[in-house]
Amino acid sequence: MPLLAEPMAMPPSAQLCGTCHGPTGQGVEPLGPRLAGLSTEYITQQIKLFQTGQRQNVSMTPMSMVLQGDAIKPVADYFASQEVPEVTVHLRGEAAVYSDPTQELVYQGDWDRMIPACVTCHGPSGVGGGQFPRLAGQQASYIKTQLLAWQAGTRKGDVDAMMGSIANKLTADEIDALAKYFAEIK
Repeated sequence: MPLLAEPMAMPPSAQLCGTCHGPTGQGVEPLGPRLAGLSTEYITQQIKLFQTGQRQNVSMTPMSMVLQGDAIKPVADYFASQEVPEVTVHLRGEAAVYSDPTQELVYQGDWDRMIPACVTCHGPSGVGGGQFPRLAGQQASYIKTQLLAWQAGTRKGDVDAMMGSIANKLTADEIDALAKYFAEIK
């Protein structure tokens, strides 16, 4: 039987983060979304966006200022290393036709409206990777809030404002359905 790696100890600089995101980054609704399963690259980028004001949140903007310089990476590494539930991955192209319009948006997009499939960037079943966050298992309320922020132009920081463009083409019902869909992927 192979030995399992020892879980990474929470760095002292991450303890404040654990207050809202949970000690292992599983999220504390409605205070903070799940950080576990996000990449070090993505977490680091988001902290820097909060610090520079490109991304704004009444709680996160001042909290991000606590982490400076070399303190950011250990925090990002810690939360990125935390376990998340395994999901049965559904690959794009496994079905040619979807009767559920939400699944169609997720796996095929809507090219009449120039909306790419969510999994194009967010990976199979929304498991994320690199600079694209994991959506699978994230809180529905958080996903919805972020899509609405992209629509309103109050969230920025992505390449070529891609998410703002996509979010602006989604209806309120589609945002609700997508948030629910990704939150329920287990």
